[in-house]
Amino acid sequence: MSAGFVWGATEEAAKWPEVDATCKPWAYNWWLGSAVDKENLTKELERYRDAGLGGIHIVPIYGVKGAEARNIKYLSPQWMEMLAFAVREGKRLGLGVDMTTGTGWCFGGPNVTPEMGCQESKISETGVLVHPKGTMVKRAAPGGEGLMINPFYGEAMRQYLQRFTAAFAGQPSDALPRAMYHDSYEYFGAQWSPDLLEEFAKRRGYQLQDQWPLFAGKGDRDAAARVRADYKETISDLMVEKVFPQWVQWSHDRGILTRDQAHGSPANILDLYALSDIPETELFGRGGRDPLKSGFDERFGEGWRDPLFCKFASSAAHVAGKKRASAEYGTWMAEHFCETLEELKCFADRFFAAGINHVFYHGCVYSPDDAVWPGWLFYAATEMNPRNSIWHDAPTLNTYITRCQSVLQTGAPDNEVLLYWPIHDRWHKSIEDVGVDGRWLGSEPGPGVARQLWSQGIGFDYVSDRLLQRAAISGRGEINFGESHYRAIVVPSATHIPVETLELLQKLACQGAKVLFVDHLPSDVPGFGNLEARRAALAILLSDKAAFRVGALAPILAEAGIVGEGVAQQPGTLMVRRRMDDGRYLFVANQSIKPLSGWFRLATPARSASIMDPMTGQTGVAALRKAEGDAAKADVYLHLEPGHSIILRTFADREIAGQPWIWPVAQESLMEIKGPWQVAFKQGGPVLPKAYEAAELGSWTKNGDPETERFGGTAVYRKAFDLTGEFRIQNSEDSRKMQGQRTKSLWLDLGSVKQSARVTLNGQSLGTLIMAPYRVMIPQGLLKATGNELVVEVTNLSANRIRDLDLRKVPWRIFKEINFVNYSYKPFDASKWPVFESGLLGPVTLRLPLPRWTGGAASR
Repeated sequence: MSAGFVWGATEEAAKWPEVDATCKPWAYNWWLGSAVDKENLTKELERYRDAGLGGIHIVPIYGVKGAEARNIKYLSPQWMEMLAFAVREGKRLGLGVDMTTGTGWCFGGPNVTPEMGCQESKISETGVLVHPKGTMVKRAAPGGEGLMINPFYGEAMRQYLQRFTAAFAGQPSDALPRAMYHDSYEYFGAQWSPDLLEEFAKRRGYQLQDQWPLFAGKGDRDAAARVRADYKETISDLMVEKVFPQWVQWSHDRGILTRDQAHGSPANILDLYALSDIPETELFGRGGRDPLKSGFDERFGEGWRDPLFCKFASSAAHVAGKKRASAEYGTWMAEHFCETLEELKCFADRFFAAGINHVFYHGCVYSPDDAVWPGWLFYAATEMNPRNSIWHDAPTLNTYITRCQSVLQTGAPDNEVLLYWPIHDRWHKSIEDVGVDGRWLGSEPGPGVARQLWSQGIGFDYVSDRLLQRAAISGRGEINFGESHYRAIVVPSATHIPVETLELLQKLACQGAKVLFVDHLPSDVPGFGNLEARRAALAILLSDKAAFRVGALAPILAEAGIVGEGVAQQPGTLMVRRRMDDGRYLFVANQSIKPLSGWFRLATPARSASIMDPMTGQTGVAALRKAEGDAAKADVYLHLEPGHSIILRTFADREIAGQPWIWPVAQESLMEIKGPWQVAFKQGGPVLPKAYEAAELGSWTKNGDPETERFGGTAVYRKAFDLTGEFRIQNSEDSRKMQGQRTKSLWLDLGSVKQSARVTLNGQSLGTLIMAPYRVMIPQGLLKATGNELVVEVTNLSANRIRDLDLRKVPWRIFKEINFVNYSYKPFDASKWPVFESGLLGPVTLRLPLPRWTGGAASR
């Protein structure tokens, strides 16, 4: 717990927003073989509700060996009955239910003919040879097997949806899912559609077949790049205008929302994201703030967990007026059963800082109670399910996420800059599609400027040519998209820009908008058709430079009066803002390896502020002071331990009432609570080891009982202690504070914990700790001079238990198709893993808090 002592609550205006189901984390819920039944569905949904989830996303996939008799054919009457039951049970329990419009991924199935499937093309100087690619639905469920649809062909989507129209024809409205879902683009090999030549000529103004040599890369390099860019833009147009709008409309006709992962596609992903009601992104890799661990970066380097990539989904939501942007969360975060709640927390913060406010664990597999541990599993996921030991303390993480998302779904986005995405430069380069591996983000002018804005603490959203057409200008020169308001449009060092886009930018500038070009104006138009006429039109627009400001990024932003949040300029700091009528919410996370501490300049007006700790729910009045050299600005004092986060609620024009927030700094230990400790195993398996007495704290796996080496679950540590003997006060001032009943508040520091701990002192719960430093406040008056009883309930990972299964060659990997693999897609085998440390390692100490700074009016 990084946030400090709270001596009282703030007034109502600074309290947490109301919570609904979408504020809570949801989870992908894989139905293996769709082998579900009503009794177990109810049990599972109740467990999800009790742990703090807000909903599930049903994804039918391949089945379980030996459970074939339980399989239910996808979209059969029995399957639709199970869907209706899940939706209604979810409503009874306050849970939402989404579903994939298909099985596995991507869209496809038994009613997709070869003519409607993905088409591959081979281009030569004399023509194109097109043939079916035969791309099959990946990880399909029984009844969902078949070809993927052609994602560029409107007729393919129309025919595909007919199957769902028939299945949902009799489905009652109260049994429909909240949203339909489309997974990330994996239509591998799709390059052509039957109507592509016709659509190309209509949209680009010339016949592609007249330019086969250029399309094949022969001849003038620039001309060839232009023809290929036109092909890519046509593909994008088909997806955005003719294919996926059918899916959205089909869903809306039935009162169902849509969630879409647009990344990976050859389209302009901003436009594709914006079609859906809830644009969705994803990241991979380690969740912690520490350097990537040995071996794991073979697949997942920093590019795979870059928040700048996630901003494509949130930007589309903000510009298109969508309230929520979601994320597939926890996918391949670490090796199976090695993921920690701390890593999940830190990874959630990356999404939040990118503007995501609706996360989905990836995830949670439906498993019947008669399935032997570890139950039914999915090969590419954090196993966030009731059988994994981390589930025991997951409610603390879920509550943290809920509080964060309640804030991030309140008010409106508060980003200053609208960053034009120069997609035409990208299309001219003939490079890979925009995939989740964000390493490409550093190779182009758009991402380069994005990273500069990010490092300076300046909020921004990407915008496409198409989405920019929705802009309206206020009397103050703000660029408005519904509730999203921007102070400037920034165009990075782009070379190619459509005439229509530059005309629009000039128009917006004439209406009062600040349009800023980084380094230089664009010099050319994209594409091949009618080239000279379009170049001439662009030249006329470029000759009128008065409307635009051109220069290096920093000075043109300063000239526009745009400054960043001071705290976000610190290395390793993540930040995002929301705008309220009377101020701002500012989410701040410290993902460096050092404490974040000091006074930080606020970018927006603040007369007072509240500190809000989403991990504990506590609040208090923040310390503000007038900024030196700028009386209109304010500085705020913050102190965050590595990995921790807070929310700052600022008020522009009024003082708020309440007790000050105190940031504590740990002093040298006053007393160590030494052994012997009584240790008893509470829940888990494969069996509960015998209770034992620990003279000194250490991993329970080293207590001499072989059962502890393979145990995954929870143990209870008990210790009775007095504040006598070894208890020492280090100086006379502290001594005076601790006289009498010694009721002044202290920290209880657990030292090292593997991996989470619930703490109770003298019968009062002090909270659940899921990350370092494992410290908790002892309320005043609770600690006694003699006769204290400390109970620490510690839960480890399930890694040792899985290791034991593989050492004993227990056949627990019983799943069809890919079965169960490790993060390198090799056969999973935990038998060579080391024994993971587990339990309370300590040392457990009492520490006196020294206030680093106290909030409130007195600190001004």
